[in-house]
Amino acid sequence: MSRRGTAEKKLQNPIQFIVIDYREKIQQKTETNPLSVLRQAIRGVTPDIAVKSRRVGGSTHQVPIEIGSTQGKALAIRWLLGASENVRVEIWLSN
Repeated sequence: MSRRGTAEKKLQNPIQFIVIDYREKIQQKTETNPLSVLRQAIRGVTPDIAVKSRRVGGSTHQVPIEIGSTQGKALAIRWLLGASENVRVEIWLSN
């Protein structure tokens, strides 16, 4: 399978699971648009800084660096997709 096919396969199922399959359930519990809930979740976990390994002398140090919004959103989506694969089928929302 090509890289594009693999990427589409990985992205299709969790987003479909969260937004499309449970759209009505999310809308009933939160009384808001499910896409806005997803956007809010992405905004909530988007990091501003990351740590990179830098070699100084003979040792390696973790140095914090600022990352751009595009890379931050990519990390946030990756984290949410990884977390959604480990979640039970039933979604619990606070409300």
